[in-house]
Amino acid sequence: METLDCSTVARKFTAKPWRSPTQIRMLFKLKLMRSGWGGVTDARHGVVAITFCAFFMQVFVEASSWWSLAMNPLLIPEAYIIGGQPLCSQLTGLSKGQKKLCQLYQDHMQFIGEGAKTGIQECQYQFRNRRWNCSTVDNTSVFGRVMQIGSRETAFTYAISAAGVVNAVSRACREGELSSCGCSRAARPKDLPRDWLWGGCGDNLNYGYRFSKEFVDAREREKTFTKGSVESARLLMNLHNNEAGRRIASDLAHVSCKCHGVSGSCSLKTCWLQLADFRKVGDALKEKYDSAAAMRLNSRGKLVQVHSKFNSPTSSDLVYIDPSPDYCVENKTTGSLGTQGRLCNKTSEGMDGCALMCCGRGYDQYKAQLVERCHCKFHWCCYVKCKRCSRVVDQFVCK
Repeated sequence: METLDCSTVARKFTAKPWRSPTQIRMLFKLKLMRSGWGGVTDARHGVVAITFCAFFMQVFVEASSWWSLAMNPLLIPEAYIIGGQPLCSQLTGLSKGQKKLCQLYQDHMQFIGEGAKTGIQECQYQFRNRRWNCSTVDNTSVFGRVMQIGSRETAFTYAISAAGVVNAVSRACREGELSSCGCSRAARPKDLPRDWLWGGCGDNLNYGYRFSKEFVDAREREKTFTKGSVESARLLMNLHNNEAGRRIASDLAHVSCKCHGVSGSCSLKTCWLQLADFRKVGDALKEKYDSAAAMRLNSRGKLVQVHSKFNSPTSSDLVYIDPSPDYCVENKTTGSLGTQGRLCNKTSEGMDGCALMCCGRGYDQYKAQLVERCHCKFHWCCYVKCKRCSRVVDQFVCK
């Protein structure tokens, strides 16, 4: 009887991008049977092995995500069409519905990837000083097993990535990169002064919002779970947080204007709709993370607050259903990477301080050489020239 390595077999079967999760699981079970694990003699052990590996397979398949578009650069669609295989069959992590949208809107996929990348980078900025720092672990699941827990960190990640897609697609419309949309057609704000012109070429927020909702939510909407099950609670949580991210991106959009007139007199203004800088979106969602609402399923299969004395969360608030795992130590089951080896701030009493970041394990101190720009001078016209200076600094690393 062959030695069975579930992870190796799983990677082998998922290497083919055209295989659906159902096909992969069927082929996987067939492999188990042929390996001698399904025989009558080893019935009891065979059942255990097949059950365990089938569960492992389920986790492995479900772990893939459209976030992987951020990790794998996309070529232009024409290159795939000329080459023979369509673009969408080359992309891993897409659900059935997302692949259909990919086939209809191939020119959008590059910007969905850019939106996911923007979301991931903002997530890493916002959590740079926290025990969980939004680390990416591979190019398929991106964040690893930690996203299988319905924690507030997962809630933030879903929200910021959905907002990233709104941001990227809306701006791609404005820049003429997409065939199915153009500049914003938003109505003129009622409070805009009468003598100011409403026009220009604004970010197409309406289109970006609708496309993000269609694409990002597709994976959740095509799932069917028993009403009242844990899986259905997680589905509702994901959909709510996706919408929260889109709402924040939409609510922070503002009117931007440009002056016209003799010698900059600004006697006339042209105004348009513009998305906020994505850092503001990240800051707003980080505040929502800090005040996220713990939820549970009620008898009717709806999400309700665990603590009913608080105000009900709005559509732009984040919600979660599971407590956060312990991020202090590495745990392959939860996906926690731990904080060993992380830099900490010896003088800070916040989350970036050595006391909290290192979870009481202590820290090591060492000298490091820091190279930075210095003695910068402006030269006419028009550039700045700097020297490179180095200095020795103390750094502290968690044990």
